[in-house]
Parts: sequence; structure tokens; C-alpha cells
Amino acid sequence: METKYIFVTGGVVSSLGKGIIAASIGKLLQARGYKVTIQKFDPYINIDPGTLNPYEHGECYVTADGMETDLDLGHYERFTGIETSRHNSITTGRIYKTVIDRERHGDYLGKTIQVVPHITDEIKRRMLRSEELRVKSEEFVITEVGGTIGDIESAPFMEAIRQLRWELGRNAVCVHLTYVPYLKAADELKTKPTQHSVKELQSMGIQPDILVLRTERHLDDALRTKVASFCNVDLECVVQSEDMASIYEVPVSMQRQGLDVAILRKLSITPNPSPKEKGVAGMDSWMAFLDMQKRATREVHIALVGKYDLQDAYKSIRESLNLAGIYNNVKARLHFVNSEEVTTENVARLLEGMAGVIICPGFGQRGIEGKIAAAEYCRTHDVPTFGICLGMQMMVIEFARNVLGYQDANSSEMSADTHHPVIDLMEEQKTVTNMGGTMRLGAYECLLSPDSKTYAAYKQMQPSTPLPHREGPGVGLLIKERHRHRYEFNNQYKEVYEQAGMRCVGINPDVDLVEIVEIADHRWYIGTQFHPEYSSTVLHPNPLFMSFVKTCSSEECKVDSE
Repeated sequence: METKYIFVTGGVVSSLGKGIIAASIGKLLQARGYKVTIQKFDPYINIDPGTLNPYEHGECYVTADGMETDLDLGHYERFTGIETSRHNSITTGRIYKTVIDRERHGDYLGKTIQVVPHITDEIKRRMLRSEELRVKSEEFVITEVGGTIGDIESAPFMEAIRQLRWELGRNAVCVHLTYVPYLKAADELKTKPTQHSVKELQSMGIQPDILVLRTERHLDDALRTKVASFCNVDLECVVQSEDMASIYEVPVSMQRQGLDVAILRKLSITPNPSPKEKGVAGMDSWMAFLDMQKRATREVHIALVGKYDLQDAYKSIRESLNLAGIYNNVKARLHFVNSEEVTTENVARLLEGMAGVIICPGFGQRGIEGKIAAAEYCRTHDVPTFGICLGMQMMVIEFARNVLGYQDANSSEMSADTHHPVIDLMEEQKTVTNMGGTMRLGAYECLLSPDSKTYAAYKQMQPSTPLPHREGPGVGLLIKERHRHRYEFNNQYKEVYEQAGMRCVGINPDVDLVEIVEIADHRWYIGTQFHPEYSSTVLHPNPLFMSFVKTCSSEECKVDSE
């Protein structure tokens, strides 16, 4: 079968959920036995989102091969289980940099470099993914374009899609997501914004094949017929995306309305009567997960101690906790606690009623003392605690100050003149001056100590977990997780930490870096230098989140019974 291309665009307003729709399409095609990949094209000029403030762009997701990407790639991976790479995330900045580098190299032989054809040709080359397809034999390439139709920044991407639609013929379709607002005063749903959005798209030479109408109210057939008529789209190709209790219900809603069937027909593919005819499980596992989600009603309260009061800033952590909760038959109720407001005097009040605490990742000085105060309270009160990246480093610093007696212990990132830099800049980072894409990024191996809670968590998930891990040569378990940091545990202090009770139970076997710390006599007190949330998917939640939530929920049961 020739490779088929699906372009997902958005109109009217941003944040409609193009990423969820793209991921849902990928999931539904997978359920029919097809090999799928999903990619995101963002129109901003940054090379990647690695230097963007989380308040600007939300979480920076990291691929296994070390690319800092848009958070939508997290949705792609959680929905489909596909391990994305640097080829799945492209920005205008990367496109222009490639073209300018070629011009400087003389590849264009003195020609005048223009948006059309040079920029659009580079966009088309990356959209087609010809080099990757030769290796992976993907049957469907789903391309989501960020931003909103009509944005100046998106124009070159729309022109590239227009050209590709013409060149690919029946091998390409355009799925356009728009908004149908409800006016309470008039008690009416309005289709005019959708009509204008489609006309804007048509003015660029692109006729959408399928419309997904984002709505807060159910749309009747009369309204869908009106949209189909005004926008030159078949009625069966007008589907609605209503607000759902969970984003994981969206693929089922799309399947129920025949979105996958409509796409296949538009691509001249006869849909199978049942996804199982291709010898795959279809949506059975997904439906079983949704059934578990409905049955998980008992709440477990978990605090996220961080400095970004924005849901998208910790998106993967939130989703990993939610998924782990469902598999542990509980609903994870997450409470954000601003670390800038946490002190030793008020920490007990702020964390009151919490079954567990996540000490969140981040960068910079702001809010770290609050994280240290939270770590001390949790350690001394035996509250299940999970520190991630900077969170793990704050657990290490707190232990040094209050157990080892190093009063000025700190990270050299925060205090260059500290006498006890228990967290220090990695050796290879000392000559780095550029910010973007220069940290320790991507998946690295970690050898787990056999007598640790971390080892037990990963071992228990075998063989169902897709994480690449194997038994080491007689010593523990070798796992692979993703990183995004510059600073590491200072090995000069390793022995004194071990003697005092904070064990280094995860070590990178190649460079001897400490990846995981753990206090054995605590119910659950673990810090990881890596980001386990990046490898947690709907059908395969990360083992550490599973173990953490299980501990939190068991403690909650104990409290309830009293």
C-alpha cells in the first residue's frame, strides 16, 4: 500500500484539541492494523520549545533520541504507544535554519532564496518523511499543523499542504477542526465561525475533506447538514467533538461517529467490517482501560509541589498519575501547591490530607526553598514522596542540610560558592554556552540495585512494560529512561549519603552518574534524575508511578478505615 497522508489543521481559535484528535486518529488506524506515525509542525521561529517558558508553551516534552518538543508529542505517545523522535517535531525555526545553512553552503548555486519554493519545498520534504518511511514502512503519516488558519506564521505550511494535496491526489486528506460556540443568551449554537474558517482554508486552495466540530453542546443532524452544505463536505464527514469526562474517551467517540471509516473512504481504502479482521485486538484493551476508569471512584489526594501554576506545565506528570490511579482502581485528585509559598512554618497545613507528594521538576532559583521544606516535612513524617529531576535534587540537598549537617549544602546552579555542592554541573556541561538543546537529553541506561523499591517496581511490571530493560550481569536490572538536565548528584558525597540512609540505587553504567536515590526505611521516598513520566502510556503506565500511587492508595485505605 502506498503511504497515505492525513493533515490536521485548526480554525476559529487555538487550544481546540488538534493534538487529541490527531492522536485519536492514529489510535483508530492502529486498531485496524495499520502502521502509523504522527508529527507536529509548529509555526513559531524557535528551533524547539526547550528555551520557552512553561507559562508560554506548557510542558517541554523530550523524545527518546533527545529532542525537546511540543507537549502534543506526549499525547501521541500516550495514545498510540509509538516512540517518537526528532523527526516528529518540526518548527519554522528548524525549517528556516536548514534552508539558510544550505544557502550558506552554496547548495542553491546562487539562486534567490524565497519562501516559495525553497521554504515550502523543505516543509514538503519533512512532511513526506521519505527517508524515515524507507526504514519504518509506515502506512499512514498524520501531520498536525499548530496555530490557527489565517495566522501569518502558518501561511507557508498551508501552501505546502496545498501543493501536496495536488501532488498526492487520493493519497492525502485534510481534517479540519473548528469551533461551534454556544450563545447562552440566544440559546443557540452558531456555525458561522466554522463557515468562515473553512472559507479561509478554501481561499488558500485547500478544501477540507473532513470537519471535526468542537462543541460544548450536542449537535443535531440538522446543524451538521447545514455545515456540510455550506462547507462542501459530505455529511458523513462532519463529526463532532463534544466535551468528554476524559480525553481518553475521544477515540471511542470518534470511532462511534465513523471518523476512521470516513478517512479510509476518502483515501480510496475499503474499510474492514471489523478491526479484528487484520488480526489485531482493535480497541479491546482501550475499552477495558475506560471501564477501569469508570470504576475507579475512590479518591487519593496527591500534592504537586512546583512553581508553575499551570496544568500544561506538568502535563505528563499529571497524566502519568491519572493513569497509574486508574490501574490501581483509584482516582488521583491532584492539588497544586506553589513552592514559592511553602515554608517550614506552613508546610504541614499546605500538605494536610495529602496521601502523597510529587516534588516537581523545573529550572532556576525561584521556589526551591519551598521544595526543600516540603521534602523535609515528607521525609520526617513518612509521607510517600516522589522527586523528579530538580525535585530529586531538592531531596538530596534537604538530606544534606538536615541529616548530614551541611548547613550550606546546595546545588552549584543555585549557589556557586557553596562549600558543599552536593548537586554539581556535569563535567561535559562546563564548556557549554548555548542554551537550547545542549542539556543531557534523551534516553540513557540506568542499573537498578536488586534490593531497592525501584527495582521491585520495574521488576513487577515485566514483561508487560514496553520499556527496554534487561537483567544486568548479575547485578540488578537495566532500564532506560529519558533525561533533561545539566546538573547531577555529586559522587564525592555518595559514600556519606549511603552511610546516613539515602541510598543511590540507580546508576548509569557508562559514566557512573547517580540516577535514583531512595530511603529504604521510608514507606516510599524516591527521587529520580530522569523523567519517568515521558514513558508512561495509556496501556503501559510507568512502573514508578504505579508503585507510588499504589503506596498512596494503600495509606489512604488505612486512614479511611480509622
